Amino acid sequence: MSDNRKRYKRIADAIAEEIRSGVYRAGDRLPTERELAVQFKVSRPTLREAMIALEILGYIEARQGHGIVVKAVSPDPLPMSDSEIGAFELIEARRMFESEVAALAATLITDEQLDDLKKLARRMEDPSPAISERADREFHMLIAQVTGNGAIVSSVENLWDWRYRSPLARNILARTANLGMKARVAEHSQIIEALEKRSPDAARQAMREHMDRVIEHLLATTELVEVEKARAAGEARRKALAKRFLKA
Repeated sequence: MSDNRKRYKRIADAIAEEIRSGVYRAGDRLPTERELAVQFKVSRPTLREAMIALEILGYIEARQGHGIVVKAVSPDPLPMSDSEIGAFELIEARRMFESEVAALAATLITDEQLDDLKKLARRMEDPSPAISERADREFHMLIAQVTGNGAIVSSVENLWDWRYRSPLARNILARTANLGMKARVAEHSQIIEALEKRSPDAARQAMREHMDRVIEHLLATTELVEVEKARAAGEARRKALAKRFLKA
């Protein structure tokens, strides 16, 4: 029988089982994310989703100078439904689907709709997170509505709103509140420019690049291995000192 569990949940279950069976004990350090990604043959986003699930459930924690450490040993299986949707899964689905939606919209969009998108992009600069996020949602929904296809509109709306229905996605996306506003507005402006050209290829690429940046930002803001950050910062300091020494 095939295993239909989500990729990240299979990994989280496997690591949790190793913790429960004593392979890893409380206080033990887990392999690095890079090593675990190689071991399970998955991408960084999938591995990160699994580690965050374990972190939320209290199995592990990130400790400065120690990496990912086992926090607790529980005899119970992971209390997480197979229907749970993760933030990386959502963005991956949106990247695939909304890129094609943008490509179709580029062939149908009107000047009036383009003006409405520009107004929404400007509204994303509002200092109120609630107003900015609502404008972001309306921006993507409007592109879907341009297609005139009710199934597409419902699909985009459902993908967007999963972030509120899924505890795991909500937890991860809450950590991305500091996404650079200037960068976000610039990316949405690039989508508008591509739509304005009525170019399906350009619109598809602009939407993909926007989603790619969201994924990279999620990876950056959900970093679990603080020791790797510290090591990188230390290396940067050493290089700076070396440059000053050479100039002296």
